[in-house]
Amino acid sequence: MKIAVISDTHDNKEAINRLVEQIKAEKIEFIIHAGDHISPFTIEWLSKASAKIFGVAGNNDGEKELLMKKYLEKGWGFSYSTLTVNLSGGITIYHGTDQKLVEALIKSGLYKVIISGHTHRPLINYYDNDVLHLNPGEACGYLTGKRTYAILRMPEKTVEIIEF
Repeated sequence: MKIAVISDTHDNKEAINRLVEQIKAEKIEFIIHAGDHISPFTIEWLSKASAKIFGVAGNNDGEKELLMKKYLEKGWGFSYSTLTVNLSGGITIYHGTDQKLVEALIKSGLYKVIISGHTHRPLINYYDNDVLHLNPGEACGYLTGKRTYAILRMPEKTVEIIEF
């Protein structure tokens, strides 16, 4: 199973539209958004990927209630904080504003994959307790000048960071 993992889209319509094109070309069934959509209207842009989306709120998401409503109207999963989904293994999504919580999730060993965002920098770490910590970087490209997302293959837990 191929899962597109994105974060920090920050209302960048051009980046989101290019990302949607790539996701459609990859024939991806699921998207995980690790937060900082910014405005709920980004959901309409992302929905053009024709994939089921699971997401969490980030520290810059202002209209969290409307984000939740938009996700639920489409039959997708959303949480204000952390969300756990079972896509060929337990995957927990958390924006990543509290690094100690990220570390606790990793050390717990309760989940096969921990996905975070927030730092705007791609990260792929495999730990001794068979946990993968993945940060796809930023889709918006605002801070690093690079627009990135990840393709996560499950149950293999292999990851490819893609710059677009």
